[in-house]
Amino acid sequence: MLLINGEWIDKGTGGAIRVQDPATEEFFAEVPRASDEEVDRACRAAAKAFKSWSRSLPAERAVLLSAAAQKLEEKVEEIAKLLTREQGKPVGEAKEEVRAATQALRFFARYTELPVGEWRAPNRAGIVNLVRRYPVGPVAVISPWNYPVLLTAWKVAPALAAGCTVVIKPSSKTPLAVTEFVRCLAEAGIPAGVVNLVHGGGGDVGMALVRHPDIAKVSFTGETETGKVIMREAARGMKRLTLELGGHCPLIVAADADLKAAVEGGVYRAFRNMGQVCNSINRIYVERSVFEEFVHMFVERTQKLTIGPGLSNPDLGPMIDEEARRRVIAHIEDAVSKGAEVVYGGKVPSGFERGFFFEPTVLVNVNHEMTIMREETFGPVAPIMAVESLEEAVSFANDSRYGLVAYLYTRDLEKALRAADELDYGTVGINNVVGGEVEHPYAGWKESGFGFELSEHALDEFLLFKHIRVKRG
Repeated sequence: MLLINGEWIDKGTGGAIRVQDPATEEFFAEVPRASDEEVDRACRAAAKAFKSWSRSLPAERAVLLSAAAQKLEEKVEEIAKLLTREQGKPVGEAKEEVRAATQALRFFARYTELPVGEWRAPNRAGIVNLVRRYPVGPVAVISPWNYPVLLTAWKVAPALAAGCTVVIKPSSKTPLAVTEFVRCLAEAGIPAGVVNLVHGGGGDVGMALVRHPDIAKVSFTGETETGKVIMREAARGMKRLTLELGGHCPLIVAADADLKAAVEGGVYRAFRNMGQVCNSINRIYVERSVFEEFVHMFVERTQKLTIGPGLSNPDLGPMIDEEARRRVIAHIEDAVSKGAEVVYGGKVPSGFERGFFFEPTVLVNVNHEMTIMREETFGPVAPIMAVESLEEAVSFANDSRYGLVAYLYTRDLEKALRAADELDYGTVGINNVVGGEVEHPYAGWKESGFGFELSEHALDEFLLFKHIRVKRG
């Protein structure tokens, strides 16, 4: 359904979008596709509602966000099953995602009352300086299919807390769970027009949102190349942007690392959600003295992963669609043609004639001439490369146009802190593979985007600063 100015619409004038179950290939649901006219109505509704919502008391916004979190929490089981059917991930992970979305709503509910003004020390006699912050305006929230509920919440929660209104466009591959997330916001009592929902493709509905004159800011998670297109289009209206883009994240394993912990973390972060995660481990650099042992342990641990339909709660479900699976196969074939060796996986698992399943795959004998070491595969492949030193590993890790998250395992604190300083990434995990938490800033460097998500700093992404300079009589 669409939500425009508080009205739920079950038939759009743009036709319908069919939703496919990646585990069975069955088309099991559909949602209305928004037309240009419906996108325009949603944006105009957000602009009209902004006048009152931006002036509402922060405490009132906090109450509504908390109420929405409670509604969402009550529907975790229901929404998680829906999410698994449309996205494929194990239902246990789907529940974790929905619960994390409730945490985001509650976190930003607490931060609605951050100071929005400050008195500045006078720089000359007779002058009083005040800096105030104001909500930027209506925001287009464009979220991806891999974590549709959570990444929508990461954007919507700080936007609403700051006093902005939103028009949400989830991926057309995963519209159902986000629709239920939006329903929780509406049922919590958030006023009509403050939250709007439209469905459609990125090239039509997404671009219509970016170009709409009432949209003041775009918050987007997705591919780097799509982010560049959004930047070009947003520049026409000088719209503000928060972009969380491609990752291609490295894992570095030093010779003195706890190999068991490094393997456990590496397998988890490389293959979770079938590698379809922006902060997934895409390449692994291991010091040569422990390389063979690490590879042996990594393969042994990978072999224990279970595969199946997400509703049966295995370790790994299917990939999102056939196009995603073909990309994985193409990256593996390119690597093998240039000398890489598949030591585990590399094919569709037996017994899965239907569904977009693929074996978790481990490669060795890899180098930076291979596509898989340069570009995001967004699939369940872990290429492992031997290096001579930690310094060489850091150099290889930085030899990338991306800079979202890097991971490092070592027992040497001095090495860890030095490497963390030298790694050109917005987040560095040392002896852990936690990619993003709502309490801490999450930002991409280089072509992984710009602007902050998460933490109290995310609120500034939705605020304008104004300097008020008063000369006393």
